[in-house]
Amino acid sequence: MTTPQHATITTETGTVSGTERTDRERESALLPPAEREEFVRRLHQTVNGFVDEPRRSVEEADALFDEVFRRIGALVAERRHGLRAPWHGEGATAETEELRNALRRYRDATERLLRL
Repeated sequence: MTTPQHATITTETGTVSGTERTDRERESALLPPAEREEFVRRLHQTVNGFVDEPRRSVEEADALFDEVFRRIGALVAERRHGLRAPWHGEGATAETEELRNALRRYRDATERLLRL
C-alpha cells in the first residue's frame, strides 16, 4: 500500500515523489516521519531561495546537511548501543537463540544503512 506524502525530491538518480515511498520504506527510515518532513521542508525552502540569494541558499544547505548528518549519526550510535548491549561486554552470556536474534537485528539495521 502506498500513502501520499507532500514532498518531491530530485536526487542524482532521479525524482522521487512522496507517493512512491512504500510503507516498508517509511518504517525503515532512520528519522521519525515528522522530523524527516521538517528537514525536507527546510531543504525546499533553501532551494527555492536560491534565485534571490544564491550564497545564502548554499550556506543554509550546508548548515542543513550538517544538522541532518549529525542527527542521523546520533541515531545510528544509539541503535548500535542497543544492538550490542544484550550480547557484548563483561558478564554477557547470550544463548544461541539470543545470538540468532542479535544477528537478525544487525542484518536489518545494516540493510537500513545501505538504503541511505
